[in-house]
Amino acid sequence: MATSTGSFLDGIAVEANAIVKRYGAVTALDGLDLAVPAGTVLGLLGPNGAGKTTAVSVLTTLIKPDEGWARVAGVDVVAEPQRVRSLIGLSGQYAAVDEHLTATENLEMIGCLYGMRRREALRRADELIEQFRLTDSANRPLKTFSGGMRRRIDLAGALLANPPVLFLDEPTTGLDPRSRGELWDAIRDRVSGGTTVVLTTQYLEEADQLANEIVVIDHGRAIARGTSQELKRHVGGEHLDVHLARPEDIPRVESIVASVAVGAVRVVADEALVSVPVSSGVDALATVLNEVQAQNLDVVDIGLRRPTLDDVFMELTGHAAEEEAAS
Repeated sequence: MATSTGSFLDGIAVEANAIVKRYGAVTALDGLDLAVPAGTVLGLLGPNGAGKTTAVSVLTTLIKPDEGWARVAGVDVVAEPQRVRSLIGLSGQYAAVDEHLTATENLEMIGCLYGMRRREALRRADELIEQFRLTDSANRPLKTFSGGMRRRIDLAGALLANPPVLFLDEPTTGLDPRSRGELWDAIRDRVSGGTTVVLTTQYLEEADQLANEIVVIDHGRAIARGTSQELKRHVGGEHLDVHLARPEDIPRVESIVASVAVGAVRVVADEALVSVPVSSGVDALATVLNEVQAQNLDVVDIGLRRPTLDDVFMELTGHAAEEEAAS
């Protein structure tokens, strides 16, 4: 296995080559390749069970790959795991904090685990608590914190030793929109300072907001990669959305939009939404609008829009990311 640091010096902070990981008959990773330039954000996008967390676990030395190799900051994750751990920060899906300790005590403990002197750990803890706007709560036990506050402390712990590479595994799961936005701002701030981030998420908006490049994973394989705009151009054209007042009218609208569709019709039943890609937006809109009026269908809203990452996921996998995650 290669252990050279040349790739990091060449500007690649995280790389994986043909990574395979099996659990019995289940193949969690099936030949995954990654290359993340230093100072950028890579978004690993995919539903639950796609292999995102397994990929992060390999890259952060928590599990060993069955095949392939990976390097972080130029260091081989299998040959030198302890060295890799000194170069990374990790925030998992669930906040890894002690509920009985205060915010300051949690960060001090993490600093000591990194090998920092107590005074330095406390200094960094104070800096991060102020940065994450938690100064008024610094001496409260974390069992009194909200979910968003706990996630911020967890992220602060991952940043305590100023790691050059940061792994965030679905960091905003379960957070309200305001808390999610605050974490996004904190991540952007670290990247502007040169930190490299590998971010796994099933939130399409999150990948759209943060990632310089996106790799779409499904069944342990990378099925597409590129910037958000490049992936959207892959879908092309415009999409026609029809929001209905009555969900029972969905089958009739599906039949109507099929005549103008240039791809699969997407239905979101709980939103009474029918969405379809079209090639000639204005003509398609006029055709559908005339037909729904002729059939006296109660339409709440109808219009054209540009493709989203959810449309990309639908095109690539045959299902929406949120639908697969729920299943």
